[in-house]
Amino acid sequence: MQDLRVEKAARVLVDYSTRVKKGDRVIISTQIDASPLALAVYKLCLKRDAYPVVRCSMPGTNYLFFKYASDHQLRRFPKVAMYEMKNTDVFINIFANYNTREMAGIDPKRIAARSKVLDPIGRWRCDKTRWVLFEYPTQASAQEAGMSIEEYEDFVFRAVDLNWTQFERKLARYAVFVNKAEHVRIVGDDTDIEMTVKGSNCVSGDGACNMPGGEIFTAPNKFSVNGRIKFDFPSIRYGSIVRGVALEFEKGRVVKATAEAGQDLLRAMINTDEGASYVGELGIGCNYNITKHSNNTLFDEKIGGTVHMALGNAYPECNGKNKSALHWDLIKDLRTNGKMYLDGKLFQKNGRFLV
Repeated sequence: MQDLRVEKAARVLVDYSTRVKKGDRVIISTQIDASPLALAVYKLCLKRDAYPVVRCSMPGTNYLFFKYASDHQLRRFPKVAMYEMKNTDVFINIFANYNTREMAGIDPKRIAARSKVLDPIGRWRCDKTRWVLFEYPTQASAQEAGMSIEEYEDFVFRAVDLNWTQFERKLARYAVFVNKAEHVRIVGDDTDIEMTVKGSNCVSGDGACNMPGGEIFTAPNKFSVNGRIKFDFPSIRYGSIVRGVALEFEKGRVVKATAEAGQDLLRAMINTDEGASYVGELGIGCNYNITKHSNNTLFDEKIGGTVHMALGNAYPECNGKNKSALHWDLIKDLRTNGKMYLDGKLFQKNGRFLV
């Protein structure tokens, strides 16, 4: 029998996040362990009179490519993939981790080089399609989160079990306050950082692209970020864990970057390109159905009472100007000793909004 939570998640992805309609060309990109949800999404797309196709990757192919691909293979642009993306209306990406540390032994420089090659496809997807990302609960992800598979399934499906239309209105109200502000200051443990957001557009992350949703995000002025920040949650990037990241900024640029673990990867990511050492996004987590970190940025950045800053590319819908093949979210927990000010007025204290 199909898990009713899977059917509900499929309806959210198809009918709310991407609003699939008659005639839409839909790519469902997935992995084999997510087949229950992928099939439920495929069925719904057919019922909506769309044209869905499933692209299911085999475990291990990513690792084999980065381990054995020659330099010219690594730098070859996949024209067929670009053609397919240009002829796609909806892109639904359902992850299903089978080994969260698979890429830990791969040289980060090879991964960064490939990211630059694939960047045009990612930009087209973000700018020209209706898309959503979702991670299906697996044993590997549950282990990474320090939970049983039963606990992790409850954690994942609870994060999407919201009245999204109602929640969307609440997020929009928070975004109005940020859009009226010119200056943001964030204070917390080992953190005192400020930036200008005048002229930017604060957007509600209401689940239309990332599911679960539950954030508001904007793009600070590229050269306005000054101060220091230490991020509390570890980040798994390409299979390697980066923990205890501390950054210092002057005139927008990272001038000092340290990590308690993953220092080499941190430096490689910052050196991806010129834009990778600037902040492309400031996000505020607003989903209070997510209460603990799981070593999964898709969920962790939405935790109510956190903020995240992304090194690298800014979203055009935020009027962001920074360009980069990198977009790496790093998360700060403000639920203890944390404060956020808008134009000198306290906007959030200890993770709770004061409006």
